[in-house]
Amino acid sequence: MPDEPSGDQPQDKPKPKAKPKIPRQAMPEQAPEDRVRNFKEVPFGYSEELAVLEASRCLNCKNPKCVTGCPVHIDIPGFITLIKERKFIEAAQKIKEQNALPAVCGRVCPQEEQCESKCILAIKGESAAIGRLERFVADYERNSGEVRIPEIAPKSGKRVACIGGGPAGLTVAGDLIKLGHEVTVFEALQEAGGVLTYGIPEFRLPKEIVRAEVDYLKKLGVQFVMDYVVGRNATIRELLEEEGFDAVFVGTGAGLPSFMNIPGENLVGVYSANEYLTRANLMKAYLFPKYDTPPIKRERVAVVGGGNVAMDSARTALRLGGDVYLVYRRAREQMPARAEEVHHAEQEGIKMLLLNNPVRILGDDRHRVVGMECLRMELGEPDDSGRRRPVPVKGSEFVLDVDTVIMAIGNKPNPLVPQTTPELKVSKWGTVEVDAETMATSVPGVYAAGDIVSGAATVISAMGQGRTAAASIHRYLMGEPEPAAAEQAAAS
Repeated sequence: MPDEPSGDQPQDKPKPKAKPKIPRQAMPEQAPEDRVRNFKEVPFGYSEELAVLEASRCLNCKNPKCVTGCPVHIDIPGFITLIKERKFIEAAQKIKEQNALPAVCGRVCPQEEQCESKCILAIKGESAAIGRLERFVADYERNSGEVRIPEIAPKSGKRVACIGGGPAGLTVAGDLIKLGHEVTVFEALQEAGGVLTYGIPEFRLPKEIVRAEVDYLKKLGVQFVMDYVVGRNATIRELLEEEGFDAVFVGTGAGLPSFMNIPGENLVGVYSANEYLTRANLMKAYLFPKYDTPPIKRERVAVVGGGNVAMDSARTALRLGGDVYLVYRRAREQMPARAEEVHHAEQEGIKMLLLNNPVRILGDDRHRVVGMECLRMELGEPDDSGRRRPVPVKGSEFVLDVDTVIMAIGNKPNPLVPQTTPELKVSKWGTVEVDAETMATSVPGVYAAGDIVSGAATVISAMGQGRTAAASIHRYLMGEPEPAAAEQAAAS
């Protein structure tokens, strides 16, 4: 028999209980049955207590991979640490060292595919809610009235024209004004913001947020010229040679809508998502007749597409009182839209007609939409994108009873600036060709970034390219060599 333990032998001490892990904090939001009747923002945002609790989940890694996942390389552990310490204003300032639009990015960036996807916490659980924390501190700073102006470098005497007031143009303007250059943003519409203003609905990005970010740039000294179409009012060459600008940045985006080229697309009641969302967001059609914009309320609406723009269009149509179908030719898991947007759309009652493809739009004798014929699809072998290709099912045609069709299948680059600047090289897709390291175009002193370079992409990717362009413009204006050229010179 084994020896019995004597009274003076050490006993095994009970192991201390593991500290319970703090779960990722949900963000309070409007109930679906309430929000479908208004255009107010869906999430309410974190309270101070929720923000500090969520920030406490961050491991403050020595090698923070979340930063590598951020296109503008925000010091993410740095600003989250400041939140833990309840230094909310300082946290907002820390973000603004790299990002002039934190309140925007905290709302619309696909953090789940970028910074949050790199978070160590995501390996065995849920990542830190980086985007929600970014939104919190940006809102806290704005609401507190303590927006501080950073130190501005001495005036350089150089002038830069930014064509387009979207995410890329605003980023370039913010970076260059802090470096001491005079910056003028030329915007074709009556309000700055680009897709932030005309494309993303009020319930996802309130326009007061965009205006506050633009006002911040104005306080830094950026000049804005509205209703000015470069390519009509003046060309790039005229800006450089006649208006006295030393460099030009092109950030005109991808505002040319795509269509399917199916019969009936010219009928009354067929919209591009661009037109539909511009009427609703920029021109306030949802407030008709207070705003004298032609109303776009309809009873039965089909939105074609599966991306974020399709979700925005469908959820807008729903709030305008429509019975809304979302028609997408692939399966749900292949949708390019953010998971959160798809979830919200389903919560709100959008009818998802997946694995269906429109083949023609039907009209009455007044050329108005009365239906859309669709063809059911099934998934075949993967295509070039790696997604399984949708294949038509023979004999599966059916007619969807709708009076409105919104095409949300993508956008192409705005062609006006390239058309009026023949020496500006463009690709076969109409995008401006640039040096990927510097964002320099084929025209000396002219740089480009955002959707005009990459095609329709995310807000934060446009901002990341904008930061690269701004740094290159600064070196160009100051006569400094590009890093690669400097390294080659040193090596020789």
